[in-house]
Amino acid sequence: MYKELLLAVTVSIDTYIAAAAYCNSGIKIPPLSAAVINLICAAVLGISLGISGMLGHFLSAGICRTAGMLVIIAIGLLTILKSFARTLAKRVEQKGELSVKLGKSPLAVKLYLDDTAADIDHSKILTSGEAAALALASSLDSAAMGLSSGFSYISPFAASCLTFLCGAAAVWAGTVTGKKYPPLAVISHG
Repeated sequence: MYKELLLAVTVSIDTYIAAAAYCNSGIKIPPLSAAVINLICAAVLGISLGISGMLGHFLSAGICRTAGMLVIIAIGLLTILKSFARTLAKRVEQKGELSVKLGKSPLAVKLYLDDTAADIDHSKILTSGEAAALALASSLDSAAMGLSSGFSYISPFAASCLTFLCGAAAVWAGTVTGKKYPPLAVISHG
C-alpha cells in the first residue's frame, strides 16, 4: 500500500501548486470543483495504471523497467521545458499579447503554461466545467506516472482512491498556503 500512497502524493503535488496559485490570484475553488479535479486526476491515474498492468503481462520485466525509467526521465524533461516555457511566456506577454494556437483552441496550451487561465469567465470562482478543463490539461503527469508505475504491481483502485484523497488534501493545503503565504505560492508556481 505504500507504493500507492507514494504515487498518490507525487501526482497530487501539481494539484497543491495549482490550488496555491489560484488562491494567490484570488480565485476560489468550491468543493464541487475540487471534487471534479480530484476525480478526473484519480481516474486518469487508475486507467493508465490498468493499461500499464495489462502491458506488463505481455512484456518482459526488463522492458517494463526501461520503459518506466524513460517515462520518468521524460516527465522530468517536460517539467523543465514547462518551466522554461512559462518563463518565456511571461516575458513575451509583458511586451504584448501572447497567443499560441494548436488547432482551433489555444486554451490547452494556455492552461499548460498558466494554470490560472482555467478561470475562463474571470468570475474568480472556478466552475466545475473550468475545473474539468484544468484537470484534463494537468493530467498528463498522472497518465505518465500511471503508465510507468503500472509495471510495479500497484493496485489501480487503491492508487485512484488514495489520489482522490491526497488531491483533496492538496487542494485544501494549497488554498491555505495561497492565503497565508502569497509570495511562496507565486514562487513555487512559476
